[in-house]
Amino acid sequence: MHTIRNTLVVVDSQQSEDLVLNRAKMIANATRSHLHLLACDKQHKHSSYLNDMQGALAQEGYSVSAEQAWHGSPHKTIIAAQQAQGCGLVIKQHLPDNPLLKGLLTPEDWKLLRYCPSPVLIVKTARPWTGGTILAAVDAGNSDVEHRVLHSGIVSHGYDIAKLAGGTLHMMSAHPYPLLSAANPVLQLKESIQGFYRDLCKTFQAQFHISDDRLHIEEGSADVLIPYVAHKLEAALTVIGSVARSGLSGALIGNTAEMILDTLDSDVLVLKPYDIITHLEELAAPSSSPSLDPAACSWPYNHHNHRPHT
Repeated sequence: MHTIRNTLVVVDSQQSEDLVLNRAKMIANATRSHLHLLACDKQHKHSSYLNDMQGALAQEGYSVSAEQAWHGSPHKTIIAAQQAQGCGLVIKQHLPDNPLLKGLLTPEDWKLLRYCPSPVLIVKTARPWTGGTILAAVDAGNSDVEHRVLHSGIVSHGYDIAKLAGGTLHMMSAHPYPLLSAANPVLQLKESIQGFYRDLCKTFQAQFHISDDRLHIEEGSADVLIPYVAHKLEAALTVIGSVARSGLSGALIGNTAEMILDTLDSDVLVLKPYDIITHLEELAAPSSSPSLDPAACSWPYNHHNHRPHT
């Protein structure tokens, strides 16, 4: 986390800036990163708004710059700025999507989570991180290299943030329902499935000092259980990951992060494995110029060196 040098902060004059700026300042204080303010504005009407915000932050001692830009859509504008500035983190406030439009059009925040090479922090509440609960949600049943790398990034970042905020780290994983016809007898009983999943999490528990009462293994679908556990714990932040499901060529990622955006009542930090970051940077880079060095934008894996072996 301390390797972040530039943080992209998406601002909107139609939203209260307090939520997103409070998170940005907290992270900048911890990482000493530069804050780059971005207004997605095709008419360039945010000059005064950005100047005032930039001036106030500079007076408080922050290193800050600002721009207003437009590249066809909000998510494309954000990704273009993230790439141009070499930002290791994007911070953006989320507002609930119109359920009618969601059925017809893919929400912009979904597209941002799919295609942004860097980690994305979606700010949803004013609940303070200081002294709060940080929830790391993993898919413990998937143990391939890609998932193991991602799980390491999720839990280690949850640990770092909990330590930074003086909070408490909890960890969770959803597990499937028992299936009597399963070839593996472990998967036939709820008790044996839970025991199996708990065993899978023991390494993380030992490494990041997570006691048994802070490990939550629940039966059901992740997109339902993650918001449920986060709500029950009154989590300030939920850290989750996204992994390619249909091959990198389609830039398709798991949609759990997308599905829980509206139902989750905490902030959410979304991470990706290294190979997806590399591929998305290639997609985001202009064809006439080389893509940025992935290490410059790969926040989850700079600090802990959790990269898959090739």
